[in-house]
Amino acid sequence: MLVLLFLLVGTGSKFVQAQNKDAVLTIGNTFTLASKVLGENRRINVYYPPAYTESLTVQLPVLYMPDGGIAEDFLHVAGLVQVLVGNGTMRPFILVGIENTERRRDLTGPTTNEKDKKIAPRVGGSAAFRRFIRQELMPQIRQRYRTTPETAIVGESLAGLFVVETLLEEPDLFDTYLAFDPSLWWNNKQLVKQASSFLQTYTGKKKTLYMATSSEPEIATDGRQFAEVLQAAAKPTINWHFESMPDETHATIYHPAALKAFRFVFKPPVQGSAK
Repeated sequence: MLVLLFLLVGTGSKFVQAQNKDAVLTIGNTFTLASKVLGENRRINVYYPPAYTESLTVQLPVLYMPDGGIAEDFLHVAGLVQVLVGNGTMRPFILVGIENTERRRDLTGPTTNEKDKKIAPRVGGSAAFRRFIRQELMPQIRQRYRTTPETAIVGESLAGLFVVETLLEEPDLFDTYLAFDPSLWWNNKQLVKQASSFLQTYTGKKKTLYMATSSEPEIATDGRQFAEVLQAAAKPTINWHFESMPDETHATIYHPAALKAFRFVFKPPVQGSAK
């Protein structure tokens, strides 16, 4: 059970009275998954909106997020989901946060750049991290919660790099990809170079990509170059949106970009329209 001793989110959350009569706030669940793929235990944090708890039958899509620890980005993203679902500007999603153990190992692909290799003792483990998500985490989420087949992933910085890499390497893993200030400089901008060939050959189901960049010069330039490739390809199977946010820095972009992205990509259908 995911329990907080302070008021992060209110509407729809369940209060449990502790023996000392302090109010304990429950916003979801947390569980540990023993991963054979990664050879370690991984903590998973899950937030579900009131629509899930108020019904015994409702099924919801799932939004996955790396950097999903309590001391990482999970709480502020869960708060956004709660607020936006509550005010009707976002469809309800189950939020699944994956807490880090070796962040730079899991979120980066292989690199030939010697400077890249110096950022951590181990890098280049993104393929294994995807196998963990596909083979171990997703089946657990489907088993534990009432879910629809729709899935999405959101991440910033190296997690944004992982989001874009996953779209190019394994596009069918998710339906929607949200990347904020992705570290596309990794491996000599290999993903920017790879995007054109991916778009030329991809014939799968329609995917959505939302990318936002801050005032960080290199990241903003790489993001624009990636968007230009998408624009030139005009691929109907990739529904994409690029958002420049020059008033934000690399340290501040996640929350405002997620606010815009969730409203834009997960906007509820207009009442009375066909679903």
